[in-house]
Amino acid sequence: MAALGAASANLIARISSKTPSSRRPSQRISCVGWDPEGILGPPQGGHIARLEFKRRLEKDADAREDFNRQVREEKERRRARREARMVPETNEGLVEYFLDTEARELEFEIARLRSRLNKEFFDHLQLELGKLRFAVTRTKEMEDSIIELEAMQKVLLEGTEAYDKMETDLVLAKERLMKILQSKDRKATLLEMVEQNELNRSVLALLDENIASALKNEQKEAAAFMENVRSSILKYITI
Repeated sequence: MAALGAASANLIARISSKTPSSRRPSQRISCVGWDPEGILGPPQGGHIARLEFKRRLEKDADAREDFNRQVREEKERRRARREARMVPETNEGLVEYFLDTEARELEFEIARLRSRLNKEFFDHLQLELGKLRFAVTRTKEMEDSIIELEAMQKVLLEGTEAYDKMETDLVLAKERLMKILQSKDRKATLLEMVEQNELNRSVLALLDENIASALKNEQKEAAAFMENVRSSILKYITI
C-alpha cells in the first residue's frame, strides 16, 4: 500500500509539472466521488489491511480452537492411561510402578499415592539400594538399577515434601480466607493479618479459584463480593 501511494504521488507530480496547452486551460480535479448529501461519509482507506486483519483473526481463532481440542484430547488420553494402570499392593511392586511412571505423571502419582509413600516404603527402598551397593559382584545392570533407584528416591522424597507443604499451605489459606470473608471489619482484619504475616500468594490464589468457580456457576453476587475482597487484599499484600 505504501509503494502504491508513492507511485501515485510521483505520477501526480509529473502530470502537474507539464506546461498546459494554450488551447486548453489546465483543470484540477478536487473531488472524485459524487455524494452531495454526505450519505457515504468521508472516504476511508485501509480496506485491504482490514480484510487481511479479519482473515488473520479468523485463522488465529481456528488455530486456538484446534490447539484447545488437542489439549482436551491429550488430557483424555492421559486420564485413560492413568485409570488403566493397576497400583500394586506391595512395596516391591510400588517401586517398579514408579520406575515405569512417565516424568510428567509423577506429580499426579505422588499426590494420589501419598499415603503409600510412608516410612515403610522408603525403608524398603533404602534396603534395596543397600543390597545393590554392597553386593560382592556388581554387573552393569546392577549399576544402572542403583542410578535409577537413587534418582527415584530423590524425586519421591522431594515430591512428598512439596506435596505436604502444599497441603499445609492450602489448609492455612482456607482458614485465613474464611477469616477475611467472615470478618465484620475487613480493614482491621487485613491489617492484623499483615502484622502476623498471614497474607500471602496462597490466600490470593485460593480466592481466585473461588471467584472462577462462582462465575462458572453464574453466582454473580458471590463473585462480585469476592472481587471486592480481592481488591482489598491487594492493598495490603506484596505479590
